[in-house]
Amino acid sequence: MFREVCRAKLHRLIVTGAELLYDGSLTLDPELMEAAGIGPWEKVQVLNYHTGDRLQTDVMRGVAGSGAVALNGPAARLGRVGDAVTVIAYALVDDGAARDWRPTIVFADEHNRVTAVKSVSADQMVV
Repeated sequence: MFREVCRAKLHRLIVTGAELLYDGSLTLDPELMEAAGIGPWEKVQVLNYHTGDRLQTDVMRGVAGSGAVALNGPAARLGRVGDAVTVIAYALVDDGAARDWRPTIVFADEHNRVTAVKSVSADQMVV
């Protein structure tokens, strides 16, 4: 059996652009992508704290050091510049690996600059 688990999370980024008339996807600063281990064209889920919307799309590489987090195409209707979002990438892992899974959690400042990268276990995520 396989389980779908959170592989990486970019926590509480700030949307810097929203381009409706675009071919789609989420543009991310490559520094954010690298910190989370997210590659170009990878499928991600975007959770918007301001609207409550969740969307799935793929990632495009933006300009390094720009702090870019841009919703493009139809996704632009689900967020505005200044909204806080979390971006999650998932993985399928076998049942045994899922028990001790440790996703990568990337934290950033208000300019989407990486401030910390953590790998946490389920028992460390007590709310």
